Amino acid sequence: MLKKRILDTIKKYNLIEPNDKIICGVSGGPDSICMLDILRQMQKTLNFTLIVCHVNHLIREEAILDEKYVEDYCKKNELKYYLKRIDVKKYANNKKQGTEEAGRNVRYDFFEEVLKKEKANKIAIAHNKNDKIETIFMNILRGSGISGLKGIEPIRENKYIRPLIEIERKDIENYCKENHLEPRIDKTNFKNDYTRNKIRNIVLPYIKKEFNPNIIETINRLSIVISEEDEYLKKQTIDIFKKIKIQENNGKIILNLKEFNKQDRVIKKRILFYAIEKTVGNIQNIEKVNIDDVIQLCEKNIGNKYLMPNKKIKILVNKGQIFFEATNK
Repeated sequence: MLKKRILDTIKKYNLIEPNDKIICGVSGGPDSICMLDILRQMQKTLNFTLIVCHVNHLIREEAILDEKYVEDYCKKNELKYYLKRIDVKKYANNKKQGTEEAGRNVRYDFFEEVLKKEKANKIAIAHNKNDKIETIFMNILRGSGISGLKGIEPIRENKYIRPLIEIERKDIENYCKENHLEPRIDKTNFKNDYTRNKIRNIVLPYIKKEFNPNIIETINRLSIVISEEDEYLKKQTIDIFKKIKIQENNGKIILNLKEFNKQDRVIKKRILFYAIEKTVGNIQNIEKVNIDDVIQLCEKNIGNKYLMPNKKIKILVNKGQIFFEATNK
């Protein structure tokens, strides 16, 4: 039953295609081992190759047992696998990052490293429906815009795939129990040291008990509606961007200022985010206040004035045009 639901998700979002070579991130916990077990069974049917990656963060004493569990599973099922050990706490201190952020960065860097080495084309991550809802709540607490209410998407950059994204955690745990997989349990998930754990262990159980026992599915439906509307706005933004674009090449974009100023504020914001991402490749560290400042600069139309939302881009208004230039810093 669960296998069919996951297969339906894969087909629905076109997550796996024939001849794909997929890196599978596996911690040894219920989510990732469930994903691995089911993808392993689908390999011949869907005609793809599976390679396992496991990262030992060297934080918990029992982490070596997690590593051995993944290794034993791969050997038993004749799966190619890669293991990496790294002191994440030391890495976090050196990079001046939180442990959770550092751990995520280390994992994804390793997945990318193996992807290139193996000439693979996709990375499977075991996020489930509960993870998606927890992420939405986290984004609400941060004051996220509409895109943050989409939560975790089934596929990103046509590379990161999430076959379990429509499956609840309870169903995953039941699958592991029924199939005697005996996954490893990370006890730190029960400690309320991080925002996600507080949402998982305190907020959602309280809402389920006091307000809505089906809150996971309710928020998921909201997420689907928002995703559809966001996709529509994205298409509108691209169409308008193309109409008001004067030039785009060599790390520079030029837009027609007069036509830009005619647009609704919602579209203006999206055009700016879109132009910045096309210019420098991402919108990291670009915040709402930066976008508001650029809109104000454009509306006032003061010649030869510029802003730098971050160190990588310069946005200049001059002679009826908006210039987006990468600074290569």
